[in-house]
Amino acid sequence: MTAPRLYVDSADVERVGALLASGVVRGVTTNPTILERGGRTAAEIPELYARWVAEGAQEVFFQTWGGDAASFLRNAETIRTLGDRVAVKVPATAEGFAAASALVRDGATVLVTAVYSVAQALAAASIGAQYIAPYLGRLRDAGLDGDTLITRMQAVCVDSDTNVLAASLRSADDIVALREAGVPYFTAAPDVIEQMLFHPVSDSSAAEFDAAMVRLGA
Repeated sequence: MTAPRLYVDSADVERVGALLASGVVRGVTTNPTILERGGRTAAEIPELYARWVAEGAQEVFFQTWGGDAASFLRNAETIRTLGDRVAVKVPATAEGFAAASALVRDGATVLVTAVYSVAQALAAASIGAQYIAPYLGRLRDAGLDGDTLITRMQAVCVDSDTNVLAASLRSADDIVALREAGVPYFTAAPDVIEQMLFHPVSDSSAAEFDAAMVRLGA
């Protein structure tokens, strides 16, 4: 089984920076709504990329835009000029798949995002996209069995160059359950990543260990 990876899904530079500094996350995922929610503008994308790479990100994901394949490709070229740790997110539409295929052939790191069906996952694997991002929370919001769908997406990507990067994860338990089903990669908001690192008994045990060291004269 592929070793798991965690990414932080946010444009909150302070919280992203703290998680990168801790070494817990491999990189940063964004999309236009995340950037907007973080109070960022398109003009700040180069600054964000440079900051996160300097803070240790191995991959930084930005999403292309435009609605048609030509616009997706044109805007993806701007994203690709940021550096060799950038990955281009392309939406899972008919025009998006055409753009994603061209980008893969040109050597870009590509994530097909907003994948909601197993057939879309299979299509992404067939063009060699490095990642797909199904949205667990949004699948559930739509009344679908998101866990089963993402597990099936993982199954159709086996033995391909495509990895599932599960998104819209709302709890640490969501991540654990998908990992147990074989999903390798996960991106989540800072709150969820931080939730993975906490258990009250762990904290109380650590406090007991420190108290004992004080009694030992440390």
